Amino acid sequence: MISFTIEEINAFVNGEVVGTTTHKITGLEQIQKATENQATFIGNRKFAALWKDSKASLAIVNDNLDLEPGENRVLIKVKNADLTMAKLLESFTPTTPHFETEIHPSAIIDKTAKIGKGSRVGAGSYIGKDVVLGENVTIYPNVTILDETTIGDYTVVWSGTVIRERSVIGNHCIFHNNVSIGADGFGYRPSDDGRGLVKIPHIGNVVIGNGVEIGANSCVDRGKFSSTILGDGCKIDNLVQIAHNCVLGRSCIMAGSSGLAGSVTLGDGVIIGGSASIKDHTTIHSGATVGAGSGVMNDVAAGKTVLGYPAVDSREMLKQWVALRKLAR
Repeated sequence: MISFTIEEINAFVNGEVVGTTTHKITGLEQIQKATENQATFIGNRKFAALWKDSKASLAIVNDNLDLEPGENRVLIKVKNADLTMAKLLESFTPTTPHFETEIHPSAIIDKTAKIGKGSRVGAGSYIGKDVVLGENVTIYPNVTILDETTIGDYTVVWSGTVIRERSVIGNHCIFHNNVSIGADGFGYRPSDDGRGLVKIPHIGNVVIGNGVEIGANSCVDRGKFSSTILGDGCKIDNLVQIAHNCVLGRSCIMAGSSGLAGSVTLGDGVIIGGSASIKDHTTIHSGATVGAGSGVMNDVAAGKTVLGYPAVDSREMLKQWVALRKLAR
């Protein structure tokens, strides 16, 4: 079991220690659930009142909160408890699943594929023709990577993921379970005789930058003509749909169950809330935020926050909700 003294933890987070405890810290937990050998975090005043009844021996707290440690308990005051929590979680991260050999005997790897130094391929995975894996890539069991795909160094692909042909993936990416990269986009037109639908071929690919993380069961479709592009540092939650020919700038965030229709453009640092939907051929400029559950029908200016269905300026939508509430009384 991993355990740390208060001194060891503070050497890592570099905060101000208040109080003492005889307990070693063996894990991290929510403030209401923590035990005496666990640490917790308080980054918001609304949780500060829970500290006196918590069983945790250590709390990492924002330095602007007025708290007392209590008997046999310690506070470590830091500038930003949430960021400090992220650092400390790394120290308690369990070991990843074990690979007995770098390339499992049951993996099928085409003779033309190139596997970089230190890369690992798990049981039942398929690596297709002319695929290139960089160095220290981890492919967990039952992953499919089809022809002419390139994956950069230190990228991790979890089980069930399918990466279709000609995809280009950067370094230090993480794809969680059952991600789909490069499936056909959704495109149909009525047939000439009016008796059915004609499928529109999608002959492009997907290009994903460095440091991109994509959550479980999310889909990034290939472009119709050119590429669907995700810029460096984008973070995509579970159950997200990114349609054909979308272009995401750097460090965009999309929360769970949100979706982009075809040819949507996001600038740098755009935030899309959970279950929000973005109309095709729409541009959301850098630094804009789309509130959860919103439906965006028109372009959104840089730095603006929109909310509602159809989405409008968040302050305007909140005024409308207040007015409707008053009318309903």
